[in-house]
Amino acid sequence: MARRGKATATNHQWQTDALAAAGSNRQVEGDDATFTTATPTTMLSNRTQIARKTLIVSETADAVRKYGRDTEFAYQIAKYGKEIKRDIEWQLVGNQASSAGGSTTARSAAGLEAIIASNVVRSAASGVAITPGYVGGDWVAATDGTATGAGSTISEDNLKAALELAWQDGGDTDLILTNTYQKRQIANFVGAAKFAGNYNDNGKAQGILVAGVSLYISDFGEHKIKLDRFLRQRTLFCLDTEYLEVAWLRPLKTTPLAKTGDAEKAFMRGEWTLVVGQPDAHAKIADLFSV
Repeated sequence: MARRGKATATNHQWQTDALAAAGSNRQVEGDDATFTTATPTTMLSNRTQIARKTLIVSETADAVRKYGRDTEFAYQIAKYGKEIKRDIEWQLVGNQASSAGGSTTARSAAGLEAIIASNVVRSAASGVAITPGYVGGDWVAATDGTATGAGSTISEDNLKAALELAWQDGGDTDLILTNTYQKRQIANFVGAAKFAGNYNDNGKAQGILVAGVSLYISDFGEHKIKLDRFLRQRTLFCLDTEYLEVAWLRPLKTTPLAKTGDAEKAFMRGEWTLVVGQPDAHAKIADLFSV
């Protein structure tokens, strides 16, 4: 759901801005103009991260008869491509800090848990929990709280509070992103009644039971609820997808490598980063009880 963008440096930068607070604007007729200094934009950045897979397939594996595919090499290339995309998604929604890396340390791109730092709702007293945000040119990973048990179970008030925080900062949240446990708790909100009935399918009566919630309508708009397999159970995001982008410095590419024996070799890589155009357009609920 994030747009695809283009990065131009290993420390990819973008600008954010905000409108002045609305207020009384009335002037005396014939008054001379006065001027105030314009507020500059704020520069943010995120580091690019290199994702890689290496592949070696023996000539024998490609020569023997296989079921459902012509070549083992092509099959493994397709499989590895999907695995890289899953790795990237795991880091996009995760609590990873950004880092410039070094000669022996890989660069890392910050994930959403580290970038959404201002609009944070916690369901209970969470001890040392904190999301430092953007400090000294890099995003700092959030520190998890210590709240556990029923007192930190998500409530509808939590969700409304998070949606309101994003809306007050100019966001139009269109997506609630969560993992399985929290989505099941949303389905238990008061008013989220199950529906059971029948529908007609070409003259045949079919039974249907709706037990989940896929759309939440609040005072702040309509919000689709989507599952993400890699989002931590303790966190829920309220996102304005207009301000989400995955920027590629080097798109995914597969390069055959020289043969050094009785096998085919390849190298698959891509270099990407997460761009959150306006972090305050989003919100998160952190330190939720999970199983």
